[in-house]
Amino acid sequence: QVQLVESGGGLVQAGGSLRLSCAASGRTFSNYAMGWFRQAPGKEREFVAALNWSGSITYYADSVKDRFTISRDNAKNTVYLQMNSLKPEDTAVYYCAAGSPSRTSYRYREGYDYWGQGTQVTVSS
Repeated sequence: QVQLVESGGGLVQAGGSLRLSCAASGRTFSNYAMGWFRQAPGKEREFVAALNWSGSITYYADSVKDRFTISRDNAKNTVYLQMNSLKPEDTAVYYCAAGSPSRTSYRYREGYDYWGQGTQVTVSS
């Protein structure tokens, strides 16, 4: 089992920045790929960003590319999501996830086995 706890969410004005953190415990963190997903009210949970076990390969949704950066620190068992130039449409609950997705499934919920409880991000206009 892997336990994931997100933090860093909050209320920010459009154009501002936030950094989300996801702390992992349990099984060896560096064994897993990590991803961030988000879910806005009334919408499906959608992919935001992901990276492989070492952080050498990253994936981004088109809607956040060039604004968000995913990274990990295996020594601290933590994955981060740096979010810049935030927009009101980025408002959602953000979830981190751990798993062993295939190369073609990093962007899909089915690629992940473990999920955090989520952290709310609200961007005001």
